[in-house]
Amino acid sequence: MNATDLSNMDSEKFGCLDRSKRIWAVGAIHGEVEALKALHEDLVSRFQAGDRLVYLGNYFGNQVTATQTLNELLLTRRKLMAVGETSKPNAFVYLRGAREEMLTKLLQLQFAPNPSEVMDWLLGHYLGPVIESYGTKPSVARAIAREGTLSISKWTSGLRRVINSHAGHAALLSGLRRAAFTREGKILFVHASLDVSRPLTMQKDNFWWDNGRFDHIDAAYSGFSRIVRGYDHANKGLRLNHPHTATLDGGSGRGGALNAVCFSPDGDIVDHLSVPST
Repeated sequence: MNATDLSNMDSEKFGCLDRSKRIWAVGAIHGEVEALKALHEDLVSRFQAGDRLVYLGNYFGNQVTATQTLNELLLTRRKLMAVGETSKPNAFVYLRGAREEMLTKLLQLQFAPNPSEVMDWLLGHYLGPVIESYGTKPSVARAIAREGTLSISKWTSGLRRVINSHAGHAALLSGLRRAAFTREGKILFVHASLDVSRPLTMQKDNFWWDNGRFDHIDAAYSGFSRIVRGYDHANKGLRLNHPHTATLDGGSGRGGALNAVCFSPDGDIVDHLSVPST
Protein backbone atom coordinates (compact mmCIF):
# COMPACT_ATOMS: atom_id res chain seq x y z
CA MET A 1 0.00 0.00 0.00
CA ASN A 2 1.28 3.45 -0.90
CA ALA A 3 2.47 5.82 1.81
CA THR A 4 -0.21 7.91 3.49
CA ASP A 5 -0.07 11.66 2.95
CA LEU A 6 0.08 12.85 6.56
CA SER A 7 0.02 16.55 5.78
CA ASN A 8 -3.77 16.81 5.59
CA MET A 9 -4.85 14.25 8.17
CA ASP A 10 -7.81 15.30 10.33
CA SER A 11 -6.29 16.45 13.64
CA GLU A 12 -9.62 15.75 15.39
CA LYS A 13 -9.24 12.06 14.54
CA PHE A 14 -5.48 11.49 14.41
CA GLY A 15 -2.66 12.60 16.68
CA CYS A 16 0.60 13.81 15.20
CA LEU A 17 3.71 13.46 17.36
CA ASP A 18 5.69 16.28 15.78
CA ARG A 19 9.41 17.02 16.27
CA SER A 20 9.82 14.00 18.50
CA LYS A 21 13.24 13.18 19.89
CA ARG A 22 11.79 10.09 21.59
CA ILE A 23 8.26 8.72 21.92
CA TRP A 24 6.96 7.01 25.05
CA ALA A 25 3.96 4.71 24.52
CA VAL A 26 1.87 3.25 27.35
CA GLY A 27 -0.04 0.00 26.86
CA ALA A 28 -3.58 -0.81 28.00
CA ILE A 29 -4.00 0.24 31.63
CA HIS A 30 -7.32 -1.48 32.41
CA GLY A 31 -7.96 0.57 35.54
CA GLU A 32 -4.78 -0.49 37.36
CA VAL A 33 -4.34 2.92 38.94
CA GLU A 34 -1.66 1.91 41.48
CA ALA A 35 0.46 0.32 38.76
CA LEU A 36 -0.07 3.44 36.66
CA LYS A 37 1.10 5.68 39.50
CA ALA A 38 4.25 3.59 39.93
CA LEU A 39 4.90 3.61 36.20
CA HIS A 40 4.39 7.38 36.02
CA GLU A 41 6.81 7.98 38.87
CA ASP A 42 9.58 6.25 36.93
CA LEU A 43 8.49 7.76 33.62
CA VAL A 44 8.58 11.33 34.93
CA SER A 45 12.14 10.79 36.18
CA ARG A 46 13.24 9.58 32.73
CA PHE A 47 11.31 12.06 30.60
CA GLN A 48 13.47 14.46 28.59
CA ALA A 49 12.87 17.67 26.70
CA GLY A 50 11.65 16.76 23.24
CA ASP A 51 10.03 13.52 24.41
CA ARG A 52 6.45 12.79 23.42
CA LEU A 53 3.89 10.57 25.15
CA VAL A 54 1.04 8.52 23.70
CA TYR A 55 -1.41 6.39 25.67
CA LEU A 56 -2.84 3.51 23.65
CA GLY A 57 -6.36 3.22 25.09
CA ASN A 58 -8.34 0.98 27.46
CA TYR A 59 -7.86 3.22 30.47
CA PHE A 60 -10.85 1.60 32.17
CA GLY A 61 -10.84 -1.90 33.62
CA ASN A 62 -12.83 -4.27 35.80
CA GLN A 63 -12.31 -2.24 38.99
CA VAL A 64 -14.19 0.86 40.17
CA THR A 65 -11.20 3.10 39.42
CA ALA A 66 -12.22 5.00 36.28
CA THR A 67 -12.20 8.44 37.90
CA GLN A 68 -8.92 7.77 39.71
CA THR A 69 -7.28 6.57 36.51
CA LEU A 70 -8.25 9.66 34.54
CA ASN A 71 -7.17 11.87 37.44
CA GLU A 72 -3.75 10.20 37.38
CA LEU A 73 -3.43 10.75 33.62
CA LEU A 74 -4.25 14.44 34.01
CA LEU A 75 -1.96 14.93 37.02
CA THR A 76 0.98 13.37 35.20
CA ARG A 77 0.41 15.53 32.15
CA ARG A 78 0.67 18.61 34.36
CA LYS A 79 3.92 17.32 35.85
CA LEU A 80 5.44 16.61 32.45
CA MET A 81 4.39 19.95 31.00
CA ALA A 82 7.01 21.49 33.27
CA VAL A 83 9.71 19.60 31.34
CA GLY A 84 11.08 21.64 28.45
CA GLU A 85 9.01 21.63 25.27
CA THR A 86 6.32 19.25 26.49
CA SER A 87 3.93 22.14 27.03
CA LYS A 88 3.23 22.05 23.29
CA PRO A 89 -0.25 20.69 22.40
CA ASN A 90 1.14 17.82 20.34
CA ALA A 91 3.34 16.47 23.13
CA PHE A 92 0.57 14.20 24.50
CA VAL A 93 -1.86 11.99 22.60
CA TYR A 94 -4.55 9.76 24.09
CA LEU A 95 -6.04 7.06 21.88
CA ARG A 96 -9.56 5.71 22.06
CA GLY A 97 -9.70 2.12 23.24
CA ALA A 98 -12.49 -0.41 23.14
CA ARG A 99 -13.58 0.48 26.70
CA GLU A 100 -13.77 4.19 25.86
CA GLU A 101 -15.72 3.40 22.70
CA MET A 102 -18.18 1.46 24.83
CA LEU A 103 -18.65 4.46 27.11
CA THR A 104 -19.38 6.61 24.04
CA LYS A 105 -22.03 4.13 22.92
CA LEU A 106 -23.53 4.14 26.41
CA LEU A 107 -23.84 7.93 26.40
CA GLN A 108 -25.77 7.63 23.12
CA LEU A 109 -28.02 4.83 24.34
CA GLN A 110 -31.24 6.76 23.70
CA PHE A 111 -30.56 6.50 19.95
CA ALA A 112 -30.17 2.72 19.94
CA PRO A 113 -33.07 0.74 18.42
CA ASN A 114 -32.66 -1.93 21.13
CA PRO A 115 -31.32 -0.08 24.21
CA SER A 116 -31.87 -2.89 26.71
CA GLU A 117 -29.86 -5.36 24.58
CA VAL A 118 -27.10 -2.79 24.08
CA MET A 119 -26.96 -2.12 27.82
CA ASP A 120 -26.78 -5.84 28.60
CA TRP A 121 -23.89 -6.21 26.15
CA LEU A 122 -22.01 -3.21 27.54
CA LEU A 123 -22.38 -4.34 31.13
CA GLY A 124 -21.37 -7.83 30.08
CA HIS A 125 -18.16 -6.33 28.71
CA TYR A 126 -17.07 -4.71 31.97
CA LEU A 127 -18.58 -1.25 31.62
CA GLY A 128 -20.36 -1.64 34.96
CA PRO A 129 -17.34 -0.58 37.07
CA VAL A 130 -16.92 2.52 34.89
CA ILE A 131 -20.43 3.88 35.47
CA GLU A 132 -20.24 2.82 39.12
CA SER A 133 -17.11 4.94 39.43
CA TYR A 134 -19.28 7.87 38.30
CA GLY A 135 -22.01 7.06 40.81
CA THR A 136 -24.48 4.75 39.02
CA LYS A 137 -25.07 1.13 39.96
CA PRO A 138 -25.18 -1.27 36.99
CA SER A 139 -28.55 -2.58 38.21
CA VAL A 140 -30.01 0.93 37.98
CA ALA A 141 -28.59 1.42 34.47
CA ARG A 142 -30.00 -1.91 33.35
CA ALA A 143 -33.47 -1.00 34.67
CA ILE A 144 -33.46 2.44 33.00
CA ALA A 145 -32.46 0.87 29.67
CA ARG A 146 -35.77 -1.00 29.75
CA GLU A 147 -37.78 2.20 30.08
CA GLY A 148 -38.69 4.68 27.36
CA THR A 149 -36.46 6.96 25.32
CA LEU A 150 -37.17 9.97 27.55
CA SER A 151 -36.03 8.19 30.71
CA ILE A 152 -32.89 6.92 29.00
CA SER A 153 -32.12 10.38 27.64
CA LYS A 154 -32.47 11.92 31.11
CA TRP A 155 -30.17 9.26 32.55
CA THR A 156 -27.43 9.68 29.91
CA SER A 157 -27.63 13.48 30.32
CA GLY A 158 -27.18 13.04 34.05
CA LEU A 159 -24.20 10.77 33.53
CA ARG A 160 -22.64 13.38 31.25
CA ARG A 161 -23.11 16.01 33.95
CA VAL A 162 -21.37 13.80 36.48
CA ILE A 163 -18.45 13.23 34.11
CA ASN A 164 -18.28 16.99 33.48
CA SER A 165 -18.15 17.61 37.23
CA HIS A 166 -14.76 15.86 37.37
CA ALA A 167 -12.23 18.44 36.24
CA GLY A 168 -10.69 17.58 32.91
CA HIS A 169 -12.49 14.26 32.36
CA ALA A 170 -14.91 15.40 29.66
CA ALA A 171 -12.16 17.22 27.75
CA LEU A 172 -9.87 14.21 27.91
CA LEU A 173 -12.57 11.81 26.74
CA SER A 174 -13.73 14.09 23.93
CA GLY A 175 -10.14 14.53 22.74
CA LEU A 176 -9.37 10.84 22.25
CA ARG A 177 -7.81 10.06 18.86
CA ARG A 178 -8.28 7.05 16.62
CA ALA A 179 -4.56 6.60 15.98
CA ALA A 180 -1.32 8.55 16.19
CA PHE A 181 1.83 8.79 14.11
CA THR A 182 5.18 10.48 14.03
CA ARG A 183 5.43 13.37 11.59
CA GLU A 184 8.17 11.53 9.73
CA GLY A 185 5.74 8.67 9.09
CA LYS A 186 7.93 5.96 10.59
CA ILE A 187 5.70 4.79 13.48
CA LEU A 188 1.94 4.32 13.65
CA PHE A 189 0.32 3.91 17.09
CA VAL A 190 -3.03 2.11 17.35
CA HIS A 191 -5.16 0.68 20.13
CA ALA A 192 -5.69 -2.95 19.12
CA SER A 193 -5.29 -3.58 15.40
CA LEU A 194 -6.03 -2.40 11.88
CA ASP A 195 -6.97 -3.81 8.48
CA VAL A 196 -3.88 -3.61 6.27
CA SER A 197 -6.06 -3.80 3.14
CA ARG A 198 -7.66 -0.44 3.97
CA PRO A 199 -6.14 3.06 3.94
CA LEU A 200 -5.51 4.74 7.28
CA THR A 201 -8.47 7.09 6.80
CA MET A 202 -10.86 4.18 6.15
CA GLN A 203 -10.16 2.06 9.23
CA LYS A 204 -13.16 3.29 11.24
CA ASP A 205 -13.60 0.93 14.24
CA ASN A 206 -10.89 -1.49 13.05
CA PHE A 207 -8.56 0.39 15.39
CA TRP A 208 -10.24 -0.72 18.62
CA TRP A 209 -11.72 -4.13 17.79
CA ASP A 210 -8.91 -6.68 17.62
CA ASN A 211 -9.21 -8.74 14.42
CA GLY A 212 -6.69 -11.37 15.56
CA ARG A 213 -4.40 -10.72 12.59
CA PHE A 214 -2.06 -8.11 13.99
CA ASP A 215 0.79 -10.58 14.54
CA HIS A 216 0.55 -11.63 10.88
CA ILE A 217 1.52 -8.18 9.54
CA ASP A 218 4.74 -8.97 7.69
CA ALA A 219 5.45 -5.80 5.73
CA ALA A 220 5.47 -2.04 6.13
CA TYR A 221 1.96 -0.60 6.07
CA SER A 222 1.21 2.59 4.17
CA GLY A 223 4.79 3.81 4.52
CA PHE A 224 5.01 3.09 8.27
CA SER A 225 7.93 0.88 9.15
CA ARG A 226 6.46 -0.07 12.53
CA ILE A 227 2.95 -0.33 13.99
CA VAL A 228 2.65 -0.23 17.79
CA ARG A 229 -0.48 -1.36 19.61
CA GLY A 230 -1.50 -1.17 23.24
CA TYR A 231 -4.08 -3.93 23.61
CA ASP A 232 -4.08 -7.61 22.71
CA HIS A 233 -7.42 -9.36 23.15
CA ALA A 234 -5.65 -12.73 23.28
CA ASN A 235 -3.43 -11.53 26.15
CA LYS A 236 -0.26 -13.15 24.76
CA GLY A 237 2.00 -10.67 26.53
CA LEU A 238 4.60 -8.08 25.57
CA ARG A 239 6.07 -8.59 22.09
CA LEU A 240 8.75 -6.22 20.83
CA ASN A 241 10.89 -8.32 18.50
CA HIS A 242 8.75 -8.32 15.37
CA PRO A 243 10.33 -6.17 12.63
CA HIS A 244 7.07 -4.42 11.67
CA THR A 245 4.90 -4.47 14.82
CA ALA A 246 5.08 -4.17 18.59
CA THR A 247 2.51 -5.17 21.23
CA LEU A 248 2.78 -3.37 24.57
CA ASP A 249 -0.06 -5.14 26.38
CA GLY A 250 1.60 -7.09 29.18
CA GLY A 251 -1.70 -8.12 30.76
CA SER A 252 -2.34 -5.15 33.04
CA GLY A 253 -5.64 -5.78 34.81
CA ARG A 254 -5.41 -9.47 33.90
CA GLY A 255 -2.63 -10.56 36.22
CA GLY A 256 0.21 -9.20 34.11
CA ALA A 257 2.24 -6.00 33.85
CA LEU A 258 1.69 -2.44 32.70
CA ASN A 259 4.30 -1.40 30.14
CA ALA A 260 5.68 1.83 28.77
CA VAL A 261 8.15 1.60 25.90
CA CYS A 262 10.26 4.45 24.54
CA PHE A 263 10.89 4.52 20.79
CA SER A 264 13.27 6.52 18.65
CA PRO A 265 11.62 8.38 15.72
CA ASP A 266 12.79 5.51 13.50
CA GLY A 267 10.99 2.91 15.62
CA ASP A 268 13.94 1.52 17.57
CA ILE A 269 13.40 0.68 21.25
CA VAL A 270 15.50 2.87 23.53
CA ASP A 271 13.90 2.30 26.95
CA HIS A 272 11.29 0.12 28.63
CA LEU A 273 9.39 0.35 31.92
CA SER A 274 7.27 -2.45 33.38
CA VAL A 275 5.20 -2.54 36.58
CA PRO A 276 3.25 -5.59 37.84
CA SER A 277 -0.48 -5.13 38.18
CA THR A 278 -2.85 -6.95 40.51
